[in-house]
Amino acid sequence: MRSDRPVNLPLVSLFFQMPVTATASILHRASGVVLFVGAIYLFYLFDLAIDGDDGFAEARVLIGGGIGRLALWAVLTALGYHFLAGIKHLLLDFHVGDTPASAKAGAWITIVLTVVAAIGAGVWLW
Repeated sequence: MRSDRPVNLPLVSLFFQMPVTATASILHRASGVVLFVGAIYLFYLFDLAIDGDDGFAEARVLIGGGIGRLALWAVLTALGYHFLAGIKHLLLDFHVGDTPASAKAGAWITIVLTVVAAIGAGVWLW
């Protein structure tokens, strides 16, 4: 075989081998995508809720199901992570935590606080 052929990279294992700061950056972008798609779902639920009594009842049914709660949990978790990572980025703009060691600590703090917030949101929804 030729040695100049493209190599298929194992993306999942590469994701866990990356530095935590790179993982936090990728998760920040992914949470933005989840928020963008989740906003469509939330606007749909809001439109149903203000449509009248029948629409409000239908919105409650959509949220009451397992898939609806899971989608709402995903949006709340993405919102929490995006908010915390945004605060971390604002602090970086003021040169707080811009050394490699403190950037790594800030990424870990953001991830751990998001896990705590995700568990809290799950308890609140279920």
